[in-house]
Amino acid sequence: MPVLDAALLGLLGLLVGSFLNVVIHRLPRMMELRWAAECAQLQNTSDSDPAPATAPFNLMVPRSRCPHCGHQIRWFENIPVLSYAALQGRCAGCSAPISTRYPLIELLNAGLFAWCGWRWGLTATALAWSGFAAAVLALAAIDWDTTLLPDDITLPLVWAGLVAAALDLSGTSLPQALWGAVGGYLSLWLVYWGFKLATGKEGMGYGDFKLFAALGAWFGWPALVPMILMASLIGAAVGVGMKVFSQLREGGYVPFGPFLALAGLTAMVFGPTSILATIGL
Repeated sequence: MPVLDAALLGLLGLLVGSFLNVVIHRLPRMMELRWAAECAQLQNTSDSDPAPATAPFNLMVPRSRCPHCGHQIRWFENIPVLSYAALQGRCAGCSAPISTRYPLIELLNAGLFAWCGWRWGLTATALAWSGFAAAVLALAAIDWDTTLLPDDITLPLVWAGLVAAALDLSGTSLPQALWGAVGGYLSLWLVYWGFKLATGKEGMGYGDFKLFAALGAWFGWPALVPMILMASLIGAAVGVGMKVFSQLREGGYVPFGPFLALAGLTAMVFGPTSILATIGL
């Protein structure tokens, strides 16, 4: 029953999407705090006084609060999509607007999960690809906000792709997945160093290498060329559009990770070969 399978996984996707919003918001901050703690530890190695203790901050604690008034989000204000609609997109404490990104992430993740349920039913394969979609969606949002692609997500995604291939859950053979990971990483690594040697500037970050390696692990090396073409063309078009409308950020950069993520999700839904037809090749 594809409809029932899609509905059940879509409901799970809503719940996971709510958690993704926490990951997108908190994981970059957790990284910054970790870096600050490491710097403080290095500075205090010659001092007798220990570094001051800080309050725990992770994906579980503290409880979510409104950034404007500090209102603690109650459980019935945190129901995916429904709470946003009931609150009319505003904080219950101070009526400050709540970003539309929260329900959009929940709905998009629910749609991806539902598609996996429709395509593969309630199977381990559907759960594997649902996990892939959730991870890629979180990476896209984090990179767009911060230009960071956390190792906490990219590296497990590489290994998950290899394991999924070994267990015949991704439809990709293990040799293709292995060489896809290798080719994905090395291809962008070579582009990075070629650009840096030619211009003295860094055109992308190491997180892009790892994300492309993860896509290679999930789809295999034959899918690398279609995905990089799609990501590059759409990224260039968006970058030109942002420049024309003066929307480029300080430094004139456009993160590449979201476009790699878009190519990966397109390959999951329509197949890697369809990408070439989509871009007219």
